[in-house]
Amino acid sequence: MKAKFLITGTNGQLAKEFIRLFSKDDIPFLALSRQELDVCNFFSVLNILKEIRPGVVINCSAYNNVDEAESRFYEALKVNGLGVYNLAIACMEIGAYLIHYSTDYVFDGKKGSLYAEEDKPNPLSKYATTKLIGENLLKEILSDRYLIFRVSWVYGDGTQNFIYKLISWSRQRDIIQVAFNEVSVPTHASFIALKSHKAIKKGLQGLYHLVPMGYASRFEWAKKVFEGLGIKKDIQPVSKEIFNLPAKRPDFSAMDSTKIRTDLEDHFTHWEDLLKGYLKSLGGL
Repeated sequence: MKAKFLITGTNGQLAKEFIRLFSKDDIPFLALSRQELDVCNFFSVLNILKEIRPGVVINCSAYNNVDEAESRFYEALKVNGLGVYNLAIACMEIGAYLIHYSTDYVFDGKKGSLYAEEDKPNPLSKYATTKLIGENLLKEILSDRYLIFRVSWVYGDGTQNFIYKLISWSRQRDIIQVAFNEVSVPTHASFIALKSHKAIKKGLQGLYHLVPMGYASRFEWAKKVFEGLGIKKDIQPVSKEIFNLPAKRPDFSAMDSTKIRTDLEDHFTHWEDLLKGYLKSLGGL
């Protein structure tokens, strides 16, 4: 079977948005789950890509449990590093274009202003280290015909996101503590899929920071979520250090999207407007 687009990690929230987008626009694609395509298995990856021969591979496979990666570094590295390597080699073999997603957590948060693509990464956690390794392996293998998008605080359909956790906490607690000193850009998965597809169609290549406009602390984001959903709970701003989480997070990892906006000649929405649309789909606002 041939397909213009091959999507890996089909059960994730980003893959679901690509599936929704391509289905709506009647674009030929094939989406494979981890069980159907294990990116950690090189020969499986190579054989399947040779059989399908997609023009574009969109890698939505990722090990995203930031704290768990501290004690399961090898498992995270297999997916975020080796998996990317396998896909890159296979894409080189068949001449396919590889789209991959990384994270704002590759930065240490000490710059104090928006991060540009040229800023030097310095990951604080093992998760972020594996994501940076994946970036570097991809660049080494595919000198062109690739796109790496660094994204941040992604939310959408699924349980592995901050909004889902907030709603769960609101059902269990009267007082909810949220960090005021962790700042980045909340990003709806549909925004990432839409802009990624536009970049693919335009033939862009290289590394980009793909985030909407503005930025917020976790606390500010949580307040907007509760306001939009009409949840009446006491949200208290606290330092992230009190949670004593296994993985360190950067204080300020918000990224600058000027490069991608310029190359796409596109206007990007503010993160609050994207959030309003998402909360409306949940029955809020």
